[in-house]
Amino acid sequence: MQNVRNILIFIFLFAGFAARSQDETVIQNYISTYKDIAIAEMQRTGVPAAIKLAQGIHETMAGTSDLVIKSNNHFGIKCKDTWKGESVFHDDDLKGECFRKYNSPADSYRDHSDFLKGSPRYAPLFKLDPLNYSAWAYGLKKAGYATNPRYPEIIIKLIEDYHLQDYTLIAMGKGPVKDEILAQKTDEKKETGTTAAVAAVVRTEEPVKAALPATRAVTKDPEYPLEEFKINETRVIYAKEGVSFLSIAQQYNIPLARIFEFNDMKEREVLEKDQLVYLQRKRKTGNNEFHIVRPEETLYDIAQAEAIRIESLLEYNQLQQDMRPAVGDRLYLRAKAPARPELAKNKNETDSDAVAYAGNMKGIMTASLPATPNSTKEIIEYTVHPQETIYSISKKYNVKIDDLVQWNQLNSYDLKTGQQLKIYK
Repeated sequence: MQNVRNILIFIFLFAGFAARSQDETVIQNYISTYKDIAIAEMQRTGVPAAIKLAQGIHETMAGTSDLVIKSNNHFGIKCKDTWKGESVFHDDDLKGECFRKYNSPADSYRDHSDFLKGSPRYAPLFKLDPLNYSAWAYGLKKAGYATNPRYPEIIIKLIEDYHLQDYTLIAMGKGPVKDEILAQKTDEKKETGTTAAVAAVVRTEEPVKAALPATRAVTKDPEYPLEEFKINETRVIYAKEGVSFLSIAQQYNIPLARIFEFNDMKEREVLEKDQLVYLQRKRKTGNNEFHIVRPEETLYDIAQAEAIRIESLLEYNQLQQDMRPAVGDRLYLRAKAPARPELAKNKNETDSDAVAYAGNMKGIMTASLPATPNSTKEIIEYTVHPQETIYSISKKYNVKIDDLVQWNQLNSYDLKTGQQLKIYK
């Protein structure tokens, strides 16, 4: 009888462990799938990527809930009086409540950002430090986002358990976080983990001769809807190369001359590249306070991306049409800049010339070339473990994230379980 009892206990324990492992895999898959959208949305609107991912995980049971499956609604946003799109009915606080339905998860992520950014009751959140995820979590609850009294604790735990803060840092273009409390929490979680680190130290007498090419800035173009949408409260479409301007004018019943006027361009027959095409005059001020110049962006590209008139962009930043701001410059979109931004050295300025995007939520990831390891260095061959990030590994070995990227010729900050890294100590 005792043996039977022991066997049953073992079965229950094993089943519990298997369920937890399955949950871990589902959550990690969710993060991997939607992290890039969360990063892009933070850069666009300022909603911290860590908060957005944690909310998405919680609201959708990591993408498995009935609501998200039938509506692509990742944040449990209800219809409200202002919603004009499709909807579904789902039992929540009340039976058969109306929820917004989206064509894609990306549409849901964008609407969630706009929902928070556009509502006065959430305005205090955008005055908070984006790295202060605790304040954001409690602020969401205070503003009435959720009825669950434990909502802030749930969001905070997800952020800390899955190191979601790393994606906020990436969106801000920052290296290791300087908040000692967060760093201590991260280190403690690694030290108390059940999986031991596997690292073999290889001593080398010869200088390291491997080429270390300059790391290029990691950028991602935004994903735009297929149908008409709005940027900065301005009607716009994303049209493909080769589409005729006349067909756009006819489809949207707008005089052809107006299309060129709205988009600050000379008359031409077809689109020469994929781009945003505005269907009404752009605004004199931007929706965001600033724009950080990305590699290869021109003033025209920025005016189109931010839905701001080119003359306003030039005036605010004391620029002329033929000038080209340097990569990493902060351009003002709502008020006059205190000084003209730094200009690019030449038109062939490369990503490696980019300056850090620190402290700005419109930033992108950049990395500078670290010092080449010399013959006195030790090479640590390191194997990446589940849930580890480039940030946690950099803290563990007290090295810079940019150096890890450079030594291993990484194209991004994303790591995979089992991946081999070289660390020079």
